[in-house]
Amino acid sequence: MAVYFDHRIETPDRSNLPSHLTWHATLPILAVASSSPASGGSVDLYLQQGECVKSCHVDRAQPAAALRWHPVKPVLVLGWESGEVVLLTHPSGDQTVLPAVHTARITLLEWSGSGSRLVTGDQNGALAVWKLDARGRLLGNHLVKHDYNKPLTCCIFKPASPGVDVAMLARASVSGDESALDMFSWKGAPLKMGPQEGLGFYVSTADGKVHAVDEQGRTSPLLSEDGSIRKLFYLDKRGVLVVVTDTLMLSQYTLRPEGGAHESMKVKLSSTAGQNVDISWTENSLLITATGEPVVKIWDLERDENYVLSLDETLGFKKGEMINCVSYCAAKEILAAGTSKGRIAMWKTATQPMSSSSSYRADAKALWKLQTPTEIHGNVTQLQWGSNQNLLAANNSRTVLILSEHVMSAHFGQQVAAVQLAPTQLSITNFSSGETLPLQCDMHVRGVCLSKDSVTVWNGKHISVYELSGTALHVTGSFPCDSPIVAVHDENLYTVEPSRVQIRTPQGTVKQLLTFSRAEGNPVLLDVCQSYLAVGTDTAHIRVYDLSRRDAKAHCGAKNLSDHISGLGALRSIKCNASGSQVSLLTSQVNGRPDHKVYFYDIEMDTVTHFDFFTGRPSSGVSVPDESDNGRFPVSQYWDESEPRLFVCETAPIASEKSANAFSDLDVSVVTLFCTQEHGLLLQDCFSRPSGLQALLALDVPYYYFTCKVTQSKTAAPASTPLMASRRPLRDFVGLEKCEKGTRDAMLNFSFYLSVGDMDEAFKSIKLIKSKAVWENMARMCVKTRRLDVARMCLGNMGNARAAKAVKEAEAEPEPEAQVAMLAIQLGMLEDAEKLYKSCHRYDLLNAFYQASSEWQRALETAEAHDRIHLRTTYYNYAKYLESMGHKNLALAYYEKSDTHRVEVPRMLQDDTASLELYVTKAKDKNIYKWWAQYLESQSNMETALLFYERAQDYLSLVRVHCYLGNIPEASQIANNTGDRAASYHLARHYEGHDDIKQAVHFYTRAQAYNNAIRLCKENGLDDQLMNLALLSNPEDMMEAACHYEEKGKHLDRAVALYHKAGYVSKALELAFATEQFAALQLIAEELNENSDPALLARCSDFFVQHSQYEKAVELLAAAKKYPQAVELCLTHNLTITEGLAERMTVTDAKDLTEEAGKALLEKIADCCMSQGSYHLATKVYTQAGNKHRAMKALLKSGDTDKIAFFANVSRQKELFIMAANYFQSLDWRKNPKNLKRIIEFYTKGKAPDLLGGFYEACAQVEIDDYQNYEKALDALMEAFKCLSKAKDGSSGQQEVRLADLQHKIVLIKKFVHIRRLHPEDPDEAVRLCEALLEEPELDPAVRIGDAYGFLIDHHCQQGRLQTVTLCSH
Repeated sequence: MAVYFDHRIETPDRSNLPSHLTWHATLPILAVASSSPASGGSVDLYLQQGECVKSCHVDRAQPAAALRWHPVKPVLVLGWESGEVVLLTHPSGDQTVLPAVHTARITLLEWSGSGSRLVTGDQNGALAVWKLDARGRLLGNHLVKHDYNKPLTCCIFKPASPGVDVAMLARASVSGDESALDMFSWKGAPLKMGPQEGLGFYVSTADGKVHAVDEQGRTSPLLSEDGSIRKLFYLDKRGVLVVVTDTLMLSQYTLRPEGGAHESMKVKLSSTAGQNVDISWTENSLLITATGEPVVKIWDLERDENYVLSLDETLGFKKGEMINCVSYCAAKEILAAGTSKGRIAMWKTATQPMSSSSSYRADAKALWKLQTPTEIHGNVTQLQWGSNQNLLAANNSRTVLILSEHVMSAHFGQQVAAVQLAPTQLSITNFSSGETLPLQCDMHVRGVCLSKDSVTVWNGKHISVYELSGTALHVTGSFPCDSPIVAVHDENLYTVEPSRVQIRTPQGTVKQLLTFSRAEGNPVLLDVCQSYLAVGTDTAHIRVYDLSRRDAKAHCGAKNLSDHISGLGALRSIKCNASGSQVSLLTSQVNGRPDHKVYFYDIEMDTVTHFDFFTGRPSSGVSVPDESDNGRFPVSQYWDESEPRLFVCETAPIASEKSANAFSDLDVSVVTLFCTQEHGLLLQDCFSRPSGLQALLALDVPYYYFTCKVTQSKTAAPASTPLMASRRPLRDFVGLEKCEKGTRDAMLNFSFYLSVGDMDEAFKSIKLIKSKAVWENMARMCVKTRRLDVARMCLGNMGNARAAKAVKEAEAEPEPEAQVAMLAIQLGMLEDAEKLYKSCHRYDLLNAFYQASSEWQRALETAEAHDRIHLRTTYYNYAKYLESMGHKNLALAYYEKSDTHRVEVPRMLQDDTASLELYVTKAKDKNIYKWWAQYLESQSNMETALLFYERAQDYLSLVRVHCYLGNIPEASQIANNTGDRAASYHLARHYEGHDDIKQAVHFYTRAQAYNNAIRLCKENGLDDQLMNLALLSNPEDMMEAACHYEEKGKHLDRAVALYHKAGYVSKALELAFATEQFAALQLIAEELNENSDPALLARCSDFFVQHSQYEKAVELLAAAKKYPQAVELCLTHNLTITEGLAERMTVTDAKDLTEEAGKALLEKIADCCMSQGSYHLATKVYTQAGNKHRAMKALLKSGDTDKIAFFANVSRQKELFIMAANYFQSLDWRKNPKNLKRIIEFYTKGKAPDLLGGFYEACAQVEIDDYQNYEKALDALMEAFKCLSKAKDGSSGQQEVRLADLQHKIVLIKKFVHIRRLHPEDPDEAVRLCEALLEEPELDPAVRIGDAYGFLIDHHCQQGRLQTVTLCSH
């Protein structure tokens, strides 16, 4: 918990009233301007606790009008009402008066980014720019002066241009980037390191104009607004200039690179008329305004959102309290607001979660958390955060107060806790006696330390020691000492100063000095545990001293932790354990962020180990901690007061490390570790810090000690001194808080060995313990550690047989968490059981757990959300519970939800007839109507019972009651109209009992009770109705009726039909044959198939042959597997064999026929198909018979060329290829090139070159005879010659003769072709050769003589020799 210490400034003249204040950006120096009518105005500088710097006092006859600190140097520029401008230097107090440029009130003072330029402006519109050196000293006269003739209001410098990232350029140069390399060389432009200072600026005037002044001092108008401009801001991310006028009109202007501005948005900010407005601007683009209302208004210009923050009266604010001023601290993320009642409201911003932009509207306001106000009295008119210590200055109209945040001091030792309540008040709690004492100090307490009987407090400049005697505290020593930290051991005080630690008496006398070398640094951290003192320095060195003797002795040498911890920035905390063997350290990194590891320095082994809370793993050891520790960093740390192995620390999420107060109570975890040389770091326990507790204070087995929140302490102890410290037992000591030391040590050893996993040693440590409370506590510990094996032993020592049985039965559950949850239930740890069931998602068991705990609402919620399968059961159990509690109306609703109301509600209301009748009437449920009707019938209220039976549509009960009352016609009408089978059956029984057979048969028939109707028909000779009823009934009744007809010898056709319908076909046929009922026989035969009796099929086929129905006979013979007879019948009577019939007659089972007989049968079927012209079917059957030759013949007869080609290719037999080729040769192959290709292909595949050669000869002859195309004929003969050359000579020399003849033809045709080709070139020679060709013997048929003479005639006709033509023709 943090509070704000307020320091009133030590003003030299209390009559002066403050008017202006401003902080230096980095140094803790506050400048305050004040004035009074008598003395005029003055400016003074103050330090962080309000001390006035005497040397820096400036006064004038007129008040100061403006103040502005140099951004880096301790130089303050003052602007006065007279127009004078003065530079004041701290701490020397040197004053430099700027040359007289202004003659009116100074309204404008502004420094550039690094302070090399200063802009001043006055009420008359005069503006001057001054240049200063690196030390903040003025260099000559003004650089530029402009006169705008209007009062100047605001000035803002342009943002600095970004510099060059040297590291990135270096990496790029090494990787080969030539442009980056040139920037380092002389070839490129000079390299500009770091951000450059922007020297241009914008200045506004009271008439609403904004002017731009560039780096050379040239001015130009930029934009114009309606009304005086109050504020100028620059939105760097978007390059937007924000302008706010006196009328609170907000405008945004986009600045063009070439100059000029374009208005992008304008909006009116709401305000109360006549009120002063204070405006604050944040780096993340938030515009915060206070307009004299009880709210702060915030505009987020980046997201274009707005919302308001209000005061909360529950935190101490008053109704009607107005907010006058605001100031925002970016480092702490705190918004401070001053009110009219002298309070300072502060809103802290919580860490924003990673969420989408759509959720920002709902989440932005919720991120601001209002804190308890700080009261300073008066009317707060001005607030400002400043300096690197984030101090807050407040002007309450009478004086100025400096507020500094301070974390409440607290310390624990020797069973006594001291917690700071207020800047000067502490609460002392003695846990041994239970007493709480107040301690009022005369200084602002910045630290407290406890020893045996003393309380030591200090504020950094003074130390006071109080002795505790009984119920009183009195001062035993008080002395000045500039030590920021103090430690106490027995009667000694340990303070620090540069390079040494002082050991003092309570009165301040120095007894001993512990010196540190320059390399070791200055002591900044002290910790005392038992008789050991640990010291940490600002150079990350640690030393440990033994305090058990008269003088402090070094326990170990100085240790430089920078050698063991990479990236170490500084030490944050140092703690020593009770034996002086281990020192734990919390550190910060070089970048200032807290390290997420806690380090342990083992003095004896001289080693450093760590536990990483970011990954949740130690650097060594055997245990793996819980995953809940992932992504965290340590906040505080403590060792046990007496147990050297036990260590505890608080951890918070990494996201909250920026601000120590940013995390919530639920985010803080308390982690306990065992630290030993043998086993390293072992996780003992981890839990969330309980709500209502502020922070961990100490660890002293068997308790954790915490500081309490103020709200909790007020409720817990309404006395004048609130209880500010509390304690909680360790997990292993719940119920054992007052155990003796032996038991405590045994429990610690048990917990340690359990963490190690050494069960033998764990049980050894507790085997002598007889207390059931101890065993129960260990069983509870087993719930946390989930060790059921240990739990069973504990339950056995407790003698809790019921719990042991329940845990044994729970082992049947597959989830270990569910088993442990049963153990938790048996031990009364219901919250743990609930968490375990949820963690393993056993919502069914969780539901049962809630029911057993009578937490019915949670049981219902669980069932509805996660355990839907048991939802109705849950509703039913809850209804039973409500019924037992007497809540019948509510129980009725849940019985309905469980769908058990039809039985349970009448049972529940059976003693309350009126309520039951009312419920039945409203229910409109048929089942409930029926139950109520039965109840009324039992009460002999037949009329009303009939009414409810009718509503329930229970026609059986209606007919039954009507029959009982003798209303037979009414019962018959109901049965006929509704067709209800049960009602009809009941009525039929009634008619049968009264010998009304006709009606009985009718209603038996409507009830589909055909056997009863058949029985009555047989008994009473109703043969006409018997047939129809039997056909409607089952096969047994049909058989019975058929036997009845057969016995009587009448209506045998009906008997045959019934036998057939009942499935007794053989019996039906036998009776049909015996009685020669041919029509019935025909009908029965149509339903016979291959599954029927073969003998029966044969008998039926004979019957059909006798009656010339051959087709049906063939089908029956095929079904009877009499295939030869069926084929013979087809051949004899020329019956067409269809494809289906052929398939049925194809033998597939060797039992029917042998393979040879089957093939013969198939060939016979195929022969029959050939004779009938079914060539395709014949081909198929021949193929099935394996006779592909005859199959091809059948296919050739079909003339289907595609199938012939396909069959030949599939069969791949030489003869079939030749047959197919011969067939295609018989077609017109010249007009169908596809057939020509097939002929050549099949002759080739059939390996018949002689036949192929003959085909080529035929082709050549066709070309000669039909087309006189001797060229093609020559090609064909050449191919024929090639083919015949390949053929084998098997004809005694005929092959040679044929080849010679073919060669002779080729020679003659070649000559004739040559003659025809020669004619166009040499006609005479061609004629001579042709005449010589005609003299060749056996010229024809190789070259037809007519073709030769035709050539000569054509030649002579062309030459005009008609006589010669005549001679040739003769």
